[in-house]
Amino acid sequence: MLGGAKVGLVSEDFQLALVGVEEEDDFPTPEPLFEHGPARIIAMCNQKGGVGKTTTSINLAAALGEYGRKVLLVDFDPQGAATVGMGINALDMDVTIYNLILNPRLSTRDAICKTSVPNVDVLPANIDLSAAELQLVNEVARESALTRVLRSVEDEYDVIIVDCQPSLGLLAVNALTAAHGVMIPVATEFFALRGVALLVETIETVRDRINPRLKIDGILPTMVDPRTLHSREVLERLNEAFGDLVFETEIRRTVKFPDASVATEPILSFAPSHAGSKAYRRLAREVIARGDAP
Repeated sequence: MLGGAKVGLVSEDFQLALVGVEEEDDFPTPEPLFEHGPARIIAMCNQKGGVGKTTTSINLAAALGEYGRKVLLVDFDPQGAATVGMGINALDMDVTIYNLILNPRLSTRDAICKTSVPNVDVLPANIDLSAAELQLVNEVARESALTRVLRSVEDEYDVIIVDCQPSLGLLAVNALTAAHGVMIPVATEFFALRGVALLVETIETVRDRINPRLKIDGILPTMVDPRTLHSREVLERLNEAFGDLVFETEIRRTVKFPDASVATEPILSFAPSHAGSKAYRRLAREVIARGDAP
């Protein structure tokens, strides 16, 4: 009876922590950098929403910042979630990424915002960006607008993370054209898995026609719940289909991620010792160990 009462009081986060033993951490602590730039540009991309794309953009940026990397987080989603998630109110700003991609005379530095997160700056977005695709259609070199915007500041950062909108439209093509690599967060759910092949096909098309340097850095399993057969099966399918492209680090489902979003800060500062924080630090170490960040 007493045992049953105890089980009922166990939190969801604690239950997840009990599933399996924590993997041995085999990614070394990165060496400090004594100079910065030029940046490696990573597009955080998935045409399906709700897969942890913005959460990963924010927290990977924060984790890389903790390891002394200078990071620019580019919010390239009209929802502006990455901007808000870093504690910035883009509605009051005169210059955002929208203005920069449509007006070559504006300075990128004028739009960059400092944050309270060490070594992380933000290039903000708001709902104005939703009009950009239509306005870019008739522009010359329309797929290279973001490349132009980032060119003037890429020597000042080690990593630039572009948080893409959940679509494969012209904004996403701009991000893929500017990027050196693509990270694909995939929720361990069946419907999230279905769209990965289409995204990989789009990436290959951009690489063949526009940006030959583009590569897939990796596929990141998110919202993993090892207690469920469904989540474990999707994870197994991911590994079967994409092999070494799948990151060893998994981001497990937890209520702390939405709590950190409400607090408008990364989970690394909101709950530094939480398993979610440790997972993103491990991801940062893995990304650096793979050579996908300096």
